[in-house]
Amino acid sequence: MWEYEEAIAYLKNLTKFGINLGLERIKALLAAIGNPEQSLRVIHIGGTNGKGSTCAFLSSVLQQAGYRVGMFISPHLHDYRERISINGELISRADVAAGIKLLKPALEKIVAEGVEHPTEFEVTTTLALNYFAAEQPDFVLLEVGLGGEIDSTNVVTPIVSVITSIAFDHKDYLGNTLAEIAAVKAGIIKEGIPVVADVDDSEAFEVIRRRAEAKAAKLIRLGQDVHYRKVASNMMDYQGLNLKFEGLEVALFGEHQLSNASKALAVCEILRDGYAVNIPEKAIREGLKKVSWPGRQELISTEPKILLDGAHNVQGMQSLAKALTDNATGYYQRDRLILCLGMLADKERAQALAVIAPLASQIIITKPDSARAGDWQELSALAEAFVGRENLLVIEDPILAVKEALKGLQKEDMLVITGSFYMLGPVREYLLNSWLSSK
Repeated sequence: MWEYEEAIAYLKNLTKFGINLGLERIKALLAAIGNPEQSLRVIHIGGTNGKGSTCAFLSSVLQQAGYRVGMFISPHLHDYRERISINGELISRADVAAGIKLLKPALEKIVAEGVEHPTEFEVTTTLALNYFAAEQPDFVLLEVGLGGEIDSTNVVTPIVSVITSIAFDHKDYLGNTLAEIAAVKAGIIKEGIPVVADVDDSEAFEVIRRRAEAKAAKLIRLGQDVHYRKVASNMMDYQGLNLKFEGLEVALFGEHQLSNASKALAVCEILRDGYAVNIPEKAIREGLKKVSWPGRQELISTEPKILLDGAHNVQGMQSLAKALTDNATGYYQRDRLILCLGMLADKERAQALAVIAPLASQIIITKPDSARAGDWQELSALAEAFVGRENLLVIEDPILAVKEALKGLQKEDMLVITGSFYMLGPVREYLLNSWLSSK
């Protein structure tokens, strides 16, 4: 019998196949195990930023309405099993082991038949779809891994598609203009399936509009068909297709989260009106108010303030910087801001740093735990221009970097740790399990 540790080691070994976009391999693998994805009611969520938070809002609301909700996300913060859950309960270690044991002969069979070996993400996606097919939750929220059109999640026929945002990221794979990126993201739009989109750029939106039109898919655009109005730092009014709510309290912080909550509500309206899904107002209010999503502007300490945020590209840094600026005399009030930053090499690191660095008194550059970190130290020369050499530290190990930051942190100061989920996981674990418990 396979053990959980063996299964995870097997999955991690598959990372040697790298990122290899395309659907041929996963289609062959799913066919070899009986196409489990065909039995699921999937809400497919793509976009550059906001996918995970939109999933979290939607899952919380649907759970409050009494439904069982499966969720597939990536990457994880602490535990690989975070990627696959139902109603917030992670897939069991035994189910991971059993799932991989089932998939291994199917993998060997398709490779022997001449199919290129599936990647780690394709195998994990298949593991998730097969698990959900066995458990049969009412809905499955399926987060796109990278891009859309030829991402391994795009083997499903969903009941709703969502494009949360279009911004620059993964240029090597997705394109160099927002319109090119939008064309890839729009690949999740399916024939006759409604789509919710939040796209500001006119050229990018036109790409999505044309795709939806070609597919006869009803397109609901945030800011055009549905609207939100910020009434407080974590409260909004919502005007939807047919629903209207005032004073909705949103547990996740930052104006971008009001936008993400609104996209989740637009999906709820489609489910209600198009699929006769009962979602009472109380479920909407409670779901938005009770949602939890670690690592997204997560304030884990108030004296001193310590903020964890998974911003990993320019748009994410803009959302973080806006929240820090808008709330500098309120929720995020501080004397000094110390920035601990580690980013992957395939991100627009210089531009992202330029957005957030002007707010910092001191910057610590560190290295995310990923092979994609590349020349992580190159950020230090750029950071020096903002804070000077005397206020700059370069420490490779993220936990040591945070420990160094904590040494000089005063009660009125704020430590912001950001740049990559690959860095956030181990740092969050250290802060919650070691530092906070010893305070």
